[in-house]
Amino acid sequence: MSLAVAQRALENYHDVTVDDDGSLTFAHGGVLCVVQGMDLEEGLPVLNLMCVVAWDLPLEQDVPTRIALGAGEGLFGTPKVIRGEVGWDVTLRYAFPASGLDEKAMGTLLMLVVSSASSLRAELTG
Repeated sequence: MSLAVAQRALENYHDVTVDDDGSLTFAHGGVLCVVQGMDLEEGLPVLNLMCVVAWDLPLEQDVPTRIALGAGEGLFGTPKVIRGEVGWDVTLRYAFPASGLDEKAMGTLLMLVVSSASSLRAELTG
């Protein structure tokens, strides 16, 4: 049910694709995003939003230090830096209990997270 609310909320802003496993995918400002849902226990639905912020950033840019020093610092989401084959890859993840959130509240929360991811992307790639 939480994914259905998230889907309706996101469709106010983005084209959303529902994948075979029920997850939702969309793009915001060059950031690729996926929302997945699970029940941690009965009555406790949790949504996980994962944003692929940037990929293949040059290794000579000290992306891990920039992230550690607060690049794209926001209230919503945890950034992670991975050294890929070609360069640095950066993701932003936010998980939250979704029960009781109506479409408007869900949309606000999701857009706060993806806006943080887009801001981080702009800071790292611009």
